[in-house]
Amino acid sequence: RERVASHYQMSVTLKSEIKKLIYTHLVIWLLLLAQMCVGHFKLLPHDQVAMPYQWEYPYLLSILPSLLGLLSFPRNNISYLVLSMISTGLFSVAPLIYGAMEMFPMAQQLYRHGKAYRFIFGFSAVSVMYLVVVVAAQVHGWQLYYSKKLLDSWFTSTQEKKKK
Repeated sequence: RERVASHYQMSVTLKSEIKKLIYTHLVIWLLLLAQMCVGHFKLLPHDQVAMPYQWEYPYLLSILPSLLGLLSFPRNNISYLVLSMISTGLFSVAPLIYGAMEMFPMAQQLYRHGKAYRFIFGFSAVSVMYLVVVVAAQVHGWQLYYSKKLLDSWFTSTQEKKKK
């Protein structure tokens, strides 16, 4: 009984941490979506809010792993959690890696020559977007870490139920 209670408590704690990360991801996602809408619908001049970089478009799919993660929680659905973890790599981490590479020449230009050609509210767009990449990478990294721990907890709990 004590083991089941500790697994339950661990599951509750991990779910809570993952939810915080998902909500943080949602804020990042909404900010990128807002930038895209402002850029494409010309709600503000492009010298105020730059058009999105190419990596931002596939990153919009990063909402799917978060939704799968949330869907896995009510019934401890291992399949949804595994799909969430795999799709986090594909739709969240991969676009961030691509984005870091895509923006590197602009970052070099800014660093070496002090020249920026795209801006977001007066700040160099490449600097702002690298900050987004760094924060998002941490969010997704911790999300994967906690999801793996939660998955292990669910597996252990399932195995103990089968033994009884």
